[in-house]
Amino acid sequence: MPKKVKVTVARKIRLKSLMLANASIELEKEKNERDTEKNRMLKESVPQFNTSSLSVQELQNVCKQFHQKIDSVDAERYDIAIKVSKNDKEIENLTQKVLDLKGKFKRPSLRRVRVSADAVLGALSETTYKTSLDLRLNLKSVKKEDEKEHKPVEVHDWRKNVEAMSGMEGRKKKFDTGAVPQ
Repeated sequence: MPKKVKVTVARKIRLKSLMLANASIELEKEKNERDTEKNRMLKESVPQFNTSSLSVQELQNVCKQFHQKIDSVDAERYDIAIKVSKNDKEIENLTQKVLDLKGKFKRPSLRRVRVSADAVLGALSETTYKTSLDLRLNLKSVKKEDEKEHKPVEVHDWRKNVEAMSGMEGRKKKFDTGAVPQ
């Protein structure tokens, strides 16, 4: 059985940093590819337009056409946004129904999770469309318990009102002064 070779901590850190550097380069390449694809699609869908040879009336007609196109695109975008929000609400309702059907349960309190270099590498290697990587956005917040909710127990000084508590009702003073009770 071959002996297992141990990797030093410094070498592990160096390898992980190299992997992160490679992942960031790949992410930059993907971003550049998306940008070139976007520019290519814009060139296909929006042809070059020469306005120098047009009269004022023709320019006004062209502007009206552009406004009509913009209005139609905005209407489509609004419709799609409404459909997406409806679908999201429906998904939330269905998941809530599923949880209700499973039975009552108590969700555990969330704890902070330390993000390791492996998790960062996994987040970088995923093909996401985010241009900036902010890991704090993915963390779930933990609500700290308020100290105000816990009512402090009132602690009284036991030495106060000793006479009243002892039931001597003032006879202690006479005893202390050496007076004889009548």
